[in-house]
Amino acid sequence: MLPFCFAHHFRRNEPGMSHPPSEAPAAVSLAAAFRYWLKLGFISFGGPAGQIAIMHADLVEKRRWISEQRFLHALNYCMLLPGPEATQLAVYIGWLMHRTVGGIIAGTLFVLPSLLLLMLLSWLYLAFGHTPLVAGVLYGIKPAIVAIVLAAAWRIGSRTLKTHWLTGIAVAAFIAIALLDLPFPFVVLAAALAGFAGGRLLPAKFRTGGAHEERSRSSYGPALIDDTTPTPAHARFSSKKLLVVAAAGILLAAAAWAMLAFFTGTSGPLAQMGWFFTKAALLTFGGAYAVLPYVVQGAVEHFQWLTPTQMIDGLALGETTPGPLIMIVAFVGFVGGWTKAVFGPEALLLAGVAGAVVATFFTFLPSFIFILAGGPLVEATRGNIRLTAPLTAISAAVVGVIASLAVFFARHVFHLGNSPAEWDFTAMAIAALAALALLRYKAGTIPLIAACALIGLVVS
Repeated sequence: MLPFCFAHHFRRNEPGMSHPPSEAPAAVSLAAAFRYWLKLGFISFGGPAGQIAIMHADLVEKRRWISEQRFLHALNYCMLLPGPEATQLAVYIGWLMHRTVGGIIAGTLFVLPSLLLLMLLSWLYLAFGHTPLVAGVLYGIKPAIVAIVLAAAWRIGSRTLKTHWLTGIAVAAFIAIALLDLPFPFVVLAAALAGFAGGRLLPAKFRTGGAHEERSRSSYGPALIDDTTPTPAHARFSSKKLLVVAAAGILLAAAAWAMLAFFTGTSGPLAQMGWFFTKAALLTFGGAYAVLPYVVQGAVEHFQWLTPTQMIDGLALGETTPGPLIMIVAFVGFVGGWTKAVFGPEALLLAGVAGAVVATFFTFLPSFIFILAGGPLVEATRGNIRLTAPLTAISAAVVGVIASLAVFFARHVFHLGNSPAEWDFTAMAIAALAALALLRYKAGTIPLIAACALIGLVVS
């Protein structure tokens, strides 16, 4: 999992500030929650750290729907799961406040604006992407993407690789992906087994100190769901409820896939996407950057739904839209449906929309199941080294995997062929400047991409 420390994002009550309120806020209606989650879906830029910081500022500090301790408790659980942790946190809080319907609304609205926007951008890209203006913009953005991926590997590595053992796992993962071309699931499984053994034999070497050990000493006032608020009836653990919710989610996924297989064939692109993105959803330990190599291996190299260049362009579009970065799967699905013309050459737009919806549905459904079924088990996941050591090892492997992704992108963006005369040194310079801006000056992703797009227009 991505071990974040959000203390620097969270505003604190400082001397001289007004005293926090003494009473908890009034109960929040489902309609009011609906409006908030819809708003969040349109403003959730900044990746997982930015999205979670926005939720903390709104729900803990300003609205006081949930206390900081309960917020961080839920976040710890989401960090242990595969899938986009910010989306899962939204589902968790929505579920805690308004039962299952609240969780479904929160999670759906968190990704829906991004899905609609990415479908629009994907259509514009496929229809007009070869015009000089768009080509110039993308020429500048692509090197920035290489820098963004490298910066992600650096940030995650600086927080994760606390021991030589974990560093060794990261190096081994890089070699396995970049040089040996081993499948991504194999790398994840090997890392998990290494962590499982290490957690028992060398537990001190597989601790990272915890993602959220620091506790806030300040208070924003009583929250609607406070530290001492009893667990709501619907959130209390029941083995029967766990089995029912999990079975319902699995049946929903199976029914949706069976419908795709019935209408388009088991070997049709839409059915293939359903199964492929379900597997991808279960392998997203470490965030979107960690699963991208798996998506590249499957979508680009195996199924050939899109080209390496289109994959890089899709990541560039994903970086400029709200919502979780894993929403790039919507672009992959759209381009795949369009490229394969699943409904014939006269219905390419419909095919693209279908591909985007299928990819998004099967990518995010497991996250809903994990939260709605496993939410009552949150307490059992904390502080258990036997559970967290395999995930710590996977987090270490993720660093190497992301570095291999940067190498993959760099080869295509910089045209790193056999002859240095063919290399694109201008693109390399843009990437170097972007990396410096990210790592040294902590530039934001959106301003950086805008600046690189402008540079691309000038030099292309």
